[in-house]
Amino acid sequence: MNFFIVANAAQQRELIRGNKMDNVPDVSFFEQMDQIDDWSKMDALMYLLDDLKDVIDDLKDVRLQKVQQVPVIINSVTDTLKSLQVPSNFSRINGWPGFLERTLCETASGDSVMAGEFFTTLGWRVVFVKDEPGLVSARVISMIINEAYFALGENISSKEEINLAMKLGTNYPMGPFEWEEKIGTENICQLLQKLSTTDDRYTLAPELLTKYRKILQA
Repeated sequence: MNFFIVANAAQQRELIRGNKMDNVPDVSFFEQMDQIDDWSKMDALMYLLDDLKDVIDDLKDVRLQKVQQVPVIINSVTDTLKSLQVPSNFSRINGWPGFLERTLCETASGDSVMAGEFFTTLGWRVVFVKDEPGLVSARVISMIINEAYFALGENISSKEEINLAMKLGTNYPMGPFEWEEKIGTENICQLLQKLSTTDDRYTLAPELLTKYRKILQA
């Protein structure tokens, strides 16, 4: 299988660090999609860059007939397949920093049979979830980070103490503020804002909202 992966250097390192490339016979890494000069050789495509909305039309372009015939995996945590209006051969995964090296790949797919056969060929462990914003793990971790900001705003404890308590009390590898730093405040807030349109539980904590607004202003 000729597996084309469009990803930045950090994402490539995560995939390799997670041992996800061990059983892949022919994988080619690209840092931009326009570096692919021969689409006819491609049997599967994974697009992990953050500019997904800017290239989605290119990925669906009828001129790229090959793209419509093979599994296409995109990094889309907040936007669903339905909202992106992509063909059924598309699947979405969580490509946030820290998630690509996980041994289990959380996937929402328009064609679970095609995607399942693809992941089986790779030897990856996969679980199919509903096509909802945040999938599952990103939604849970974002809510934990948000709750940590509520606690911080109410002067319950400091960031350092909250991080330590979560690691010792729940055996998490990182505390909520450490997760935020790794994932990125913008990623977290954009997902929470999307989720809060249908569920008030995800309304941004005042401290987190203030931080997000400062980032946007900067």
